[in-house]
Amino acid sequence: MSVVATSHLLGVSTRRVEKRVERLGVRQLSKSPVSEMAARLDAQIEAFRNRPLDSGHYTFVWTDALTMKVREAGRTVNVHAVIAVGVNADGQHEVLGLDVASDEDGAGWLAFLRSLTARGLTGVRLVISDAHAGRLPPLI
Repeated sequence: MSVVATSHLLGVSTRRVEKRVERLGVRQLSKSPVSEMAARLDAQIEAFRNRPLDSGHYTFVWTDALTMKVREAGRTVNVHAVIAVGVNADGQHEVLGLDVASDEDGAGWLAFLRSLTARGLTGVRLVISDAHAGRLPPLI
């Protein structure tokens, strides 16, 4: 399952996943089970990304982004994985949100931060971030 999940998250086709698994010695994994595992994984990811954040205040929130190259429509492009991690009232760190943006500009960050608020993010007293120009306007 780990190979299937990792490959799926990296955008590898189900046929190529099947071939990777065969190289590990698993011969009976056809396209259908791989597709089913990928669908279950997609559902779990979607549930995580859309879960309510209304269980309490998150006093501190860290934001960051990671730029990655991905294949899209037959060409390689940069995308930005944006993330927010909060500290709850018990001092526990929790990933609040994760999204992919085509550009790390103010509009992308504003949409991401608004999605967190729409899901119930409250009580933020301090946002920690690097001084990336695209991230500052939505935070100010």
